[in-house]
Amino acid sequence: MADKTPKESKAPFATRIDPTKEGLSQEQINFIRQVELQQWQKKTQKLRTRNVVTGLAIGALVMGIYGYTFFSVSQERIMDEIDEEAKRARLQGPKTGAN
Repeated sequence: MADKTPKESKAPFATRIDPTKEGLSQEQINFIRQVELQQWQKKTQKLRTRNVVTGLAIGALVMGIYGYTFFSVSQERIMDEIDEEAKRARLQGPKTGAN
C-alpha cells in the first residue's frame, strides 16, 4: 500500500517558522506583517460581501412577512364586511321556521 503521509519538503519557502523563536531581521518581520495584513484584508472583503448578502436576504424576508401581514389583515376586513352583509340579508329576509 502507498504511504499516505505527505513527504517533508526540503524547500525553504514551504517550511513554517515561529517568528518569536527564530532570529529574524526587522525587514523579514515587516514583510511577514505586510503579508498577514494583505491576507486579513482579503478575508475581510469576502466576509463583508457575505454579510451584505445575508443582510439583504434577511431584510427581504422581514419585508415579505411584513407585507403578507398587511395583506392578510386587509383580507380579514373584507371577510368581516361580507359577514355583516350576510347578517343584514338574513335579518331582512322572510321569516321562516328555520330562521
